[in-house]
Amino acid sequence: QVQVVESGGGLVQAGDSLRLSCAASRVTFGTQVMGWFRQVPGKEREFVAAMRFSRGGSFYSDSVKGRFTISRGDAKNTVFLQMNSLAPGDTATYYCGIGGRSDSNAYYRSVSAYDYWGQGTQVTVSS
Repeated sequence: QVQVVESGGGLVQAGDSLRLSCAASRVTFGTQVMGWFRQVPGKEREFVAAMRFSRGGSFYSDSVKGRFTISRGDAKNTVFLQMNSLAPGDTATYYCGIGGRSDSNAYYRSVSAYDYWGQGTQVTVSS
């Protein structure tokens, strides 16, 4: 069974930075995308950023573009999310997903594009 593990969350002040890590193991398919989503209680999981593995390239939600950067690690099936200029509105549980289907960037903005998810890591930004 594929295992996805996120780490790096915490409590920070507005304007601070955090770096989240995500590693997927026991992956038996060709990874096409790894992405970050976030969720607050009572709301749907929201797309944050994604990295295409075979075609290359990354893309972001408008709310984080210019502040967050997704990157691949040297280890297989590893991605990071560098979050700068954090604001209270970024407070959420951040989830990492991995997907094996080749599709469009638009599709990768939806939770259904991802086959496996981690348990999430909490990010809290105080004002």
